[in-house]
Amino acid sequence: MADELNGFDPDDTGVSNGNYFGFPFSTEEARLILISVPWDVTSSYGGGSSSAPDAIIEASVQLDFHDPLAPGRWKQGIATAPIDYSIQERSLPLREDAVRIMEHLESGKPIEEGSILYRKLERINTISDEINTEIYDQSLSWLAAGKLIGLVGGDHSTPYGLIRAIAEKEGAFGILHIDAHCDLREKYEGFSNSHASIMYNVLRDIPEVVRLVQVGVRDYAAKEIERVRQEERIVFFPDHKLCDARFRGECWGKSVDRIVEKLPEKVYISFDIDGLSPENCPHTGTPVPGGLSFNEAIWLIARVVDSGRKIVGFDLCEVAPGKDNQWDANVGARVLFKLCGQTIRSNE
Repeated sequence: MADELNGFDPDDTGVSNGNYFGFPFSTEEARLILISVPWDVTSSYGGGSSSAPDAIIEASVQLDFHDPLAPGRWKQGIATAPIDYSIQERSLPLREDAVRIMEHLESGKPIEEGSILYRKLERINTISDEINTEIYDQSLSWLAAGKLIGLVGGDHSTPYGLIRAIAEKEGAFGILHIDAHCDLREKYEGFSNSHASIMYNVLRDIPEVVRLVQVGVRDYAAKEIERVRQEERIVFFPDHKLCDARFRGECWGKSVDRIVEKLPEKVYISFDIDGLSPENCPHTGTPVPGGLSFNEAIWLIARVVDSGRKIVGFDLCEVAPGKDNQWDANVGARVLFKLCGQTIRSNE
């Protein structure tokens, strides 16, 4: 086994080599490439997800690699793209500016055009656009090389460039969006690329996204629900409806069948970790009571693949490791491994 995998023994001690899961694969030989985006500027409550890629990498070497839902798929190669730490270097000071802007707005004061805060807001929006373009360009390059791509954020604004690139390659596809929030706000708190606006921006700019299936959502604004009702592309499975079905006797399998039925043949998975119940992600930026269990979420993703649908890409966002507790990174690493396995399985 070790000889077949460049000396890597999955049953031995985890290898801390800077790669996700300690895997030995180069980007040239791997089937799937993981892009890291350590960016977290616009989180409107807590922060910290810019530290997620490194924390998940560190936690991921503790995993065991037999996945009964996708046995052996990792052997096709999961590689870590070089991490651009200039993204994190740009993120940290801008996060401080964003907090000042949010605190100003929360005090009930508007941001006057031409003021210092206004200029800081414009700078954040400009650099956010630059980050989106960088991720788009990197994604196009990997897609042109025939690679599958998963993205590890960062906050939930980070996958915009990847989704745009996949649209150019794949044409029409749907998004399975697991999240506590709709993310359908327009320019939230003045930030045009807010973590709370990712799906608004995707639906506005990327017509290839023909369906957005939202699962587990439980914290949203009235305007977002109005958008859900008006937008034919959105199919809504909020947490309270899923709970109502469960309380009335519907098993999770039946609920999942109803969800999967709404997805087209090609599916992109956008997984905000706060879609899980808070005990799985206590330090995420905007935790909300309720949500999916780890097993419910993973079984849903596996059933998408069982149905014959193809996963064309995915992201995992909003993992925020605690200062003295790595549980969030531990759960995030396991979600990431499951996403990788199911993506590879669906493309065989």
